[in-house]
Amino acid sequence: MGHGFDIIPRIREHLVARRPCAGEPRAAATDELIDVVHSSSETAHVTADAATRLQDEHSHVFLGAAHARNERRAWAVIGLCSAMMVLEIGGGIAFGSLALLADGLHMSTHVIAMLIAALAYTFARKHASDARFSFGTGKLGDLAGFTSAIVLALIALLIGYEAVRRFLAPVHIDFREAIPIACLGLLVNIASARLLGGGDRAHAHEPHDHAAHRDHNLRAAFIHVAADAAVSVLAILGLTAARVLGWMWMDPMMGIVGGCVIASWSYALVRDTSCILLDMTPDTALAARIRRRLEEDGDRVADLHLWRLGPGHFGAIVSIVTRQARDVHFYRSALQGFSCLSHLTIEVVSPKPGAAAP
Repeated sequence: MGHGFDIIPRIREHLVARRPCAGEPRAAATDELIDVVHSSSETAHVTADAATRLQDEHSHVFLGAAHARNERRAWAVIGLCSAMMVLEIGGGIAFGSLALLADGLHMSTHVIAMLIAALAYTFARKHASDARFSFGTGKLGDLAGFTSAIVLALIALLIGYEAVRRFLAPVHIDFREAIPIACLGLLVNIASARLLGGGDRAHAHEPHDHAAHRDHNLRAAFIHVAADAAVSVLAILGLTAARVLGWMWMDPMMGIVGGCVIASWSYALVRDTSCILLDMTPDTALAARIRRRLEEDGDRVADLHLWRLGPGHFGAIVSIVTRQARDVHFYRSALQGFSCLSHLTIEVVSPKPGAAAP
């Protein structure tokens, strides 16, 4: 695998070696292909000498502003769920309660789900400056969110299957144990939701900012907790109705409702994270605004790519055709108002003398 990365310094050496000498004409009116960074981590094509001076400042760390806080929250929820899991499994074995043991094993699935989120945060932080990740590790949270969404979909299918099976073959329910355990599980989920809630709500300054700053890893962890809380509420309602009114069908019915709710949340999470992982344009309105800003002085945007690098960070590659004597600094200044553009690569193309107008 290391041989694949050897090509990067070789390309850099080749480009530096091919810089034109004083008085030598430049090749086909484009700017040199060396990236440098200014204070907001935006990049532009400038001379190789400037790139050499600023090489140490180049950064591809595109983690969310609340990354460290959300990482701590995820590990805190793991601690809470793990303690609850140990108590329930230990109590189930000590007191011979199958219901308590089953809920303890169920709690272990939440520990695994939270581990996906927490380990993604930790790995992304530790490898944020790893040069092998060309655009950083900011999208690792989206990959973890996608994985959690698949797990949620499987849970929804299992709940639906079990509910249908109990419709066809009702089972005996020990209400004295089942209802208190459901209430205890609800309290744990409420506490977990309070630890996870509000992690990415503080950045909605503009219409596109909420989607730009959304942490899908935290969102997936919260959905796991919220889904279990919803199932606990539905279970309490179903068990109470079955015990008081004798409606034994209410328990599996609430299971089907809970499965449908979880499936809808899973679909939304898969839809949003898959678009990011496939580098789909995250905000078409923002892309249109960038295009209008660059073309307002008579230039033409020949190519524009916009994608999400991480929570609160967008990357863009723009190719501009102009007949004016303008360099990349002119266009970089024009886009300074777009604070979410964390990595910007600009190519300026001028037609050769005597060529037809673009």
